[in-house]
Amino acid sequence: MNTMSPVAELPEATENATHAAPDALPANDAPQAPAPEADAHDADTASAPAAAGAEVQSPRALLKHLQQQFKAFRDCLPLAIGIDKQVLARLPGLNRKTMRAALGIHTGSMRYLRAMEKATLRYDLDGNPGAEVTDTHRQHAKELLQERFKKEAERKKAERDAAAQAESDRKRQEKLQQLASKFAKR
Repeated sequence: MNTMSPVAELPEATENATHAAPDALPANDAPQAPAPEADAHDADTASAPAAAGAEVQSPRALLKHLQQQFKAFRDCLPLAIGIDKQVLARLPGLNRKTMRAALGIHTGSMRYLRAMEKATLRYDLDGNPGAEVTDTHRQHAKELLQERFKKEAERKKAERDAAAQAESDRKRQEKLQQLASKFAKR
């Protein structure tokens, strides 16, 4: 998939690369020594997800960070199998449980399922095409969407029925009040 130089695997290199251009991480470039001023500046302006407190980050906040940093998440492209390993390689300080929850939110979204339903290729973090999407995975996405639409339709029907029942009860009570007031005057 992606090959990275040993320097790119270091947290400092990843952090510096993400500040420069989130989508343009070095593949096999020779290591470059940043200026001392840049290190101090980068340490002061480090974003929360790249900072040491990444483990306490919520899954939704992490997902937002992944969408800002990686084209595959931003454009809601079908993700390559094993994308979690790619994410951990790029952002080694991540809590695996939080990352998996964020991936679950992303891959369970309507937008992602719609993309998977029609997709032919999977993509890595940078948006480069990879393996094909199997018919089984497309069918699974389609079934999940159908289940969601069915549940939503059932929920709306139940709401309409409850509203109709409430209106019927209100009218019945109103008529009972009218009758009670009519016979109470006699």
